[in-house]
Amino acid sequence: MSESFDVIVIGAGPGGYVCAIRAAQLGLKVACVEKRATLGGTCLNVGCIPSKALLHSSENFAAAGHAFADHGIVIEGIKLDLAKMRARKDDVVSANVKGVEFLFRKNKIAWLKGTGRIAAAGQVDVDGTVYETKHIVIATGSESTPLRGVEVDEQRIVTSTGALELSAVPNHLVVIGAGVIGLELGSVWRRLGARVTVIEFLERILPGMDTELATAARRVLAKQGLTFRLGTKVTGAAAADGGVTLTVEPAKGGTAEQLTADVVLLAIGRRPYLDGLGLEAVGVALDERGRVRTDGHFATNIAGIYAIGDAIAGPMLAHKAEDEGVALAERLAGKAGHVNYGVIPGVVYTWPEIASVGQTEEELKAAGIPYNVGKFPFTANGRARAMGDTDGFVKLLADNTTDRLLGAHILGPDAGTLIAELAIAMEFGASAEDVARTCHAHPSLNEAVKEAALAVDGRALHI
Repeated sequence: MSESFDVIVIGAGPGGYVCAIRAAQLGLKVACVEKRATLGGTCLNVGCIPSKALLHSSENFAAAGHAFADHGIVIEGIKLDLAKMRARKDDVVSANVKGVEFLFRKNKIAWLKGTGRIAAAGQVDVDGTVYETKHIVIATGSESTPLRGVEVDEQRIVTSTGALELSAVPNHLVVIGAGVIGLELGSVWRRLGARVTVIEFLERILPGMDTELATAARRVLAKQGLTFRLGTKVTGAAAADGGVTLTVEPAKGGTAEQLTADVVLLAIGRRPYLDGLGLEAVGVALDERGRVRTDGHFATNIAGIYAIGDAIAGPMLAHKAEDEGVALAERLAGKAGHVNYGVIPGVVYTWPEIASVGQTEEELKAAGIPYNVGKFPFTANGRARAMGDTDGFVKLLADNTTDRLLGAHILGPDAGTLIAELAIAMEFGASAEDVARTCHAHPSLNEAVKEAALAVDGRALHI
């Protein structure tokens, strides 16, 4: 008989490895199944971490070539060493995945190397060896959503994985999809010298985000050189040695035309990765979108089998998966575990950054909730002026009767950091007045948050 465990987690991405660590901290005997040669899943290996490394490097390159001159720093003969930039990205990835491996050893978590399959409730098969367990956690993450007529080869037609490994800056990069991944990676290659065209089926970018925020972000990104073709669909792509020929047409019907590109990035979204898990044989139910169906406590319809992260409903965000992993681990250990889905922030790591938490104006209008709006531009923030980063604004939405914060939306420098203050405020039921009455350091970008909170009541001080 092979070794048995209290919990076996299938998948070592942010949701899976965090679930495993928390369960081990609570005294459970834990194993985690991972078929990659390294831990960390898509996020650490070919997603969040390497993309942010390239985003930061490309921001530095662009600043050195342009913005530094405004600060009296003149650099002549600037040159891109793409191989070194990619090597640095790889070093960042290596440090992160090795860190997770250290945490596994520290917390005595068994790494079952191989492909996991649920043989039955309480049994996980890893490449032919069956392990017994009380609880099985599905944390297998997601994969890039395919598009009919666009065949990915990760050379000319790439997903985010291939876009991180381009060995040369393309002359023309076409991005299919104006969501988070498309805008982030499109920004990377635009800064490094590519001409970038973003094609989006909808008439807007960043679907699901506040419309005013997304519209302002599109204007800023367009100033940086990204070209947007909205309301357009791609019906085919033919790759050859010389590049890719795309067939596009208006989303609402019209005359088709062809575009040529050196590289095409397919970034229309992601879907749960559940291949080979044996869910159908075991009887685990899926929803209408192919996600594992769970109750409010991450349990599937089969006793002892649970699912978290991108495998289930909700935003496909690493931090959402992590919070679910912690909550589930605590429940399995007999404690209370909970995730407040109303205050999960989302961030787009372009520059300026784009961040949101809570409800949008469109959602509040659809729900018939009366609300007040407070906005404050970074052009009126002293720190932003000193930095030379004045694009964007802070926008707060508060209940018209109670003043309770319902949503926060930021386009601006370090928006992904600034949004945390508002997520905490919303978690504890704060009002716009609470934020406005809190002393904020001067000069700081956070003062724009305070001013927006003051603006909810029409009393911003610096505009």
